[in-house]
Amino acid sequence: MATGLVIGGGPAGLMAAETLARAGLSVTLAEAKPTLGRKFLMAGKSGLNLTKSEAPEVFERAFADRAGDLAPMLRRFGPDQVQDWARDLGQELFIGSTGRVFPKVMKASPLSRAWAGRIVGAGVKVHLRWRWTGFAGQSAVFDTPEGRQEVAADVVILALGGASWARLGSDGAWAEHFPDQTAPFQPANAGIKVEWSDKMAAQFGAPVKNLALKAGGQVSRGEVVISAKGIEGGGIYALTPALRDGAPLTMDLMPDMEPRAVAEKLARRRRGDSLSSHLRRALKLSPVKRALLMEFGRPLPDDLAPVIKDLPIRYAGIMPMDQAISTAGGLRFDALDDGMMLRDRPGVFVAGEMLDWEAPTGGYLLTACLATGRWAGRAAARYACSRDTAR
Repeated sequence: MATGLVIGGGPAGLMAAETLARAGLSVTLAEAKPTLGRKFLMAGKSGLNLTKSEAPEVFERAFADRAGDLAPMLRRFGPDQVQDWARDLGQELFIGSTGRVFPKVMKASPLSRAWAGRIVGAGVKVHLRWRWTGFAGQSAVFDTPEGRQEVAADVVILALGGASWARLGSDGAWAEHFPDQTAPFQPANAGIKVEWSDKMAAQFGAPVKNLALKAGGQVSRGEVVISAKGIEGGGIYALTPALRDGAPLTMDLMPDMEPRAVAEKLARRRRGDSLSSHLRRALKLSPVKRALLMEFGRPLPDDLAPVIKDLPIRYAGIMPMDQAISTAGGLRFDALDDGMMLRDRPGVFVAGEMLDWEAPTGGYLLTACLATGRWAGRAAARYACSRDTAR
């Protein structure tokens, strides 16, 4: 029987291991942490956004310059297939108003338990606290509680994650083994750092809803949150590629109202109204939006409408990589063949966030991890079985 070794127990690794087992291989799964899918479970604490219900061509555009590389995998295992997969694991789903898909229980643990049980039931042998340290000849080497272990297999699938959230297992340490094939890691889906004045402390933790953010020619509609360190949330995460390059950032506090309409409402100021009261009455600006206007708009001009519609946000860079949701960079696609096998190491395949791609939050990240894990698993199974037949 052909053998397969999967290194990494996140969504991409779990999908790869299950795919290999279903193809009839004897499969070993090695995970460095004490439990499988730690980052997956952490993501589930905010609702577990599985995927996004969109037409394939729209979904793929979220991957920007990597859309062409990932399109074949996403078309085989995209939003519809992710939903079918989750339902097959006993999860009832719902689709939100923006198309995001969630389990009705709004957490990851039931899905994770069902999936892990199915994988073990398929015969996959799981080793926890096995940290991969490289290759010795044709064998993968691990640092384990029992000491050094070497495992040889017909095929190996690396699903070691990116370089964010190191405490959950994605520390990017594997890159030292592929220095000439790895694009430098950079934060993706990261917040921005802001040096707030003391007056903003009252707004820490406050969400800012119904706004538009603009940077690098891109516009993002989505909620953000004011934190002591800066601005975080889906609305800002989508602009990370431009913000990494230091692009100017502006905020439209009234995105559903034309500048002229804003100006007309501001012109109807009651005698005796303070500016704050006037902004609240005329535009229904929330306290946090008024605070942002005062923080970044001073000295305030007589004509406030242009500032409200295009408020410049002064920021001091983006959050550190380990605080980012995901990373850009990783193993370059030109180091891989069409089956995601390393060109210079036959029999070794790659999947998940350790590949050089990035996408916004909203279900894109998880879907691509599942899709690449399945793709690499199927290609590895074909490779292993062809070698087994040849023998």
